[in-house]
Amino acid sequence: MPRDSRSITRADILPLDQYELIRADKKQEALDRKRYTRLSVGPAATALFETWDSMWLQVHEMLRIEKGGDAQIADELAAYDPMVPKGSELTCTLLFEVADAERRDAFLRTIGGIENHVAIGVGEHLIRARPEADIARTRESDNKASAVHFFHFDFPPEAVAAWKSGIGPAMFAIDHPNYGHAALIGAEARACLARDCL
Repeated sequence: MPRDSRSITRADILPLDQYELIRADKKQEALDRKRYTRLSVGPAATALFETWDSMWLQVHEMLRIEKGGDAQIADELAAYDPMVPKGSELTCTLLFEVADAERRDAFLRTIGGIENHVAIGVGEHLIRARPEADIARTRESDNKASAVHFFHFDFPPEAVAAWKSGIGPAMFAIDHPNYGHAALIGAEARACLARDCL
């Protein structure tokens, strides 16, 4: 599958019977990749960096679950292809996880607007998150944040070079007044994302 194509097309989609033959291997590859693409940011947030492979797998899993056939493919590509990194960006799904439903609801009401407080720092560069599409991630009625966010980090050429050089720290940071946490992006994760995304 062409990672360097930067887009998932209909031609990349396998018939379900063919996908079933390789599904276990692809799921294991995804688990192995998560060692480098999954990052805890404080006690309640997890950043999952996306790649061509992760989005390809997600499209196939949705087709497998919903069994919508050819008619479903266009919708799944429209939903997931935008999250494939296009060569000068990182993309991620940011999850806020609190096990207890009442505590989760209360917590999400304290972090409204968090989508404006997420960034990646590499060397001297700070790349602010850009939320995916026009989806509102904080409810206007009560300022409650969504538990799931989809972000793009648009890297200028100098930041791409800094990331690939491996020099200096790379950090994922959330600077919301009610949730201020940062996490170091390790060398192996940085190399993996450089190869697959930038």
